[in-house]
Amino acid sequence: MKWLGNNFEKRLNPSELEPGTKTVISLLVNYYPESYQDGCGISRYALGKDYHKVLRKKGKLLIRWMEEEIGSIQARVFVDSAPVMEREWAQRAGLGWQGKNGCFIRNMEGSWFFLVEIFTDLELEHEQVEVKNRCGSCTKCIDACPTQALLGDGLLDARKCISYLTIELGGQIPQGFHGQWDDWIFGCDICQEVCPWNKTPDFTAIDAFKPQQQILNLKNLLTEQCEEEELSALIQGTALKRTGVEGLRRNQEIFKL
Repeated sequence: MKWLGNNFEKRLNPSELEPGTKTVISLLVNYYPESYQDGCGISRYALGKDYHKVLRKKGKLLIRWMEEEIGSIQARVFVDSAPVMEREWAQRAGLGWQGKNGCFIRNMEGSWFFLVEIFTDLELEHEQVEVKNRCGSCTKCIDACPTQALLGDGLLDARKCISYLTIELGGQIPQGFHGQWDDWIFGCDICQEVCPWNKTPDFTAIDAFKPQQQILNLKNLLTEQCEEEELSALIQGTALKRTGVEGLRRNQEIFKL
């Protein structure tokens, strides 16, 4: 993941990424599904349609509404697709804090959120809000991680992270990780599942994020050795395209299902 070190100046200075930027509008969007199938092996955020496209479209609708209210503005939507410090901007906006698992947590609402940013040339009034990190002495996420990828204080060893290994890693997963977890073939929700702030999450109201039954059943379809074309069509328009059918098969084959 060396790309994370690229465009450092753009990460620190929004106007370097989008010239003319004077304000960053930070949004949290709930994706937690009302229905879920334990053992499906897919992180909850990937069970519906590709969040990049869904949220980019919604962000553009918000910009259009703003223009109808105040006139033409310069604005650009970012959804996990550019050198943007999403969690930093969300924290500065007073929306929550970064937990020990690296996830962004909102007080009393948990961490089942996508982060969206709008860079704009609008000069909006804002308050300087200091948000207290309320993880306290809790280490449930750190203790629950099967591969000991969580180092505390929001630090993560990506080389050990199940999400990294099943999604971002190219090539074969190192032998040392074989058999360390049973269920996950795309991403991982363990550190969020055990987080006390996620005890009573609200369900998403966005239909596009609700689970597709065939996606919930994907592990069985992979086991049945469905044709490549059928599986490719199934994951089209979802975040699962990031790994692709070949990556999903790789993840499935090396772990006990």
